Amino acid sequence: MERLFSYGTLQMDKVQQELFGRKLDGVEDILMGFVISDIRIKDKEVIKTSGTDIHPILRYTGNNSDEVAGIVFEISTTELHQADKYEVKDYMRKMVKFKSGNQGWAYVKACQR
Repeated sequence: MERLFSYGTLQMDKVQQELFGRKLDGVEDILMGFVISDIRIKDKEVIKTSGTDIHPILRYTGNNSDEVAGIVFEISTTELHQADKYEVKDYMRKMVKFKSGNQGWAYVKACQR
């Protein structure tokens, strides 16, 4: 199983049903060193799935006092690849460490390392 941190549209029941065919269960956690801002999505399929063209995106600050609350879902590797197809080029999947000490994936602003 893979851990995937969600702070935006992947928390929406409609998006989960469309991408994974089920509602995901998860636990709350916090990602430190990031802030959220908004981007405008142009991909018509993503807009159709989420119902909006404005999506949140994580931006790395490196400051541990910056925290983003979210939900960590346990999903299969296949489901992780389905999530990859949903996220547009503005995002990249990055391995991160949560406040709980667990590690998992998060979609962050693509130009970051």
